[in-house]
Amino acid sequence: MFHMSLLEIVGTLFGFANIVLLIRRSVWNFPAAMVMVSCIAVVLFEAKLYAEAGLQVFFFIVNVYGWWLWARAGGMQHAVQVGWMGWPTRIGWIAATAAVSLELGWALSRYTDAAVPMVDSAVAGMSVSAQFLLSFRRIENWIAWIVIDVVSIWLYVSRDLDLLAVLYVAFLVLSVLGLREWWKAAKTGGEAGAA
Repeated sequence: MFHMSLLEIVGTLFGFANIVLLIRRSVWNFPAAMVMVSCIAVVLFEAKLYAEAGLQVFFFIVNVYGWWLWARAGGMQHAVQVGWMGWPTRIGWIAATAAVSLELGWALSRYTDAAVPMVDSAVAGMSVSAQFLLSFRRIENWIAWIVIDVVSIWLYVSRDLDLLAVLYVAFLVLSVLGLREWWKAAKTGGEAGAA
């Protein structure tokens, strides 16, 4: 049990570093995220939150991709530019996220002993969407993370993962700050162009 607690602590510390670096639009958020998700994946698997454990593997891969995208956008020298999506793209993202979440929830409830398959899959589906939006430097990623954080807090408390719940309370606060900062950056010339 101590081993799992240690992984939870390390993942939590790197999670804080990741979000602070994200708010600052620093490319160095990605290596911190890769350490965080590696630790958290083991913790979540042991808690039988399989969709979220698998999601951490996805996060690791997408963080490599995001690191590459942000470096190409000049992130190694300065904070990256950010922008909003257009409404047609936004509606498409919402519909695709809902479809993936429902399909994954059905599969988890039918084929695994997942603790709370529909909530687990909703968090997983929204997180996939939010992570891609983050990689593409879209401000909507913060709105998605705020919803994810609220649901995750409840989920982790219900599974006795108190340290992860505390991490997600901090993520919630930092996501609100991130939304505010990226919104301001887009208004002052940090816009990446609407998709």
